[in-house]
Amino acid sequence: MAHHKSAKKRIRRNGAKAQVNTARRSRVRGFLKNVELAIAAGDRDAARDALKTAQPEIMRGVTKGILHRNTASRRISRLNARIKTLA
Repeated sequence: MAHHKSAKKRIRRNGAKAQVNTARRSRVRGFLKNVELAIAAGDRDAARDALKTAQPEIMRGVTKGILHRNTASRRISRLNARIKTLA
């Protein structure tokens, strides 16, 4: 257990930040799942719309530190490529 006041405060702050980050990560995963479901259904227009709404949310995850920039770009690129094959 922490003995210093600053260490106790840091534990509290880390816990609060972990909850926020968990919620953000979950939100990003939800948007990705919507795109995946539309692709699995074979609905190109719905998949394109889902990706259009998911893309800013994914990039917001990058700015908030949830995802690495290259990881987010790779996921968007791969989803876009899969949507193109639905034609």
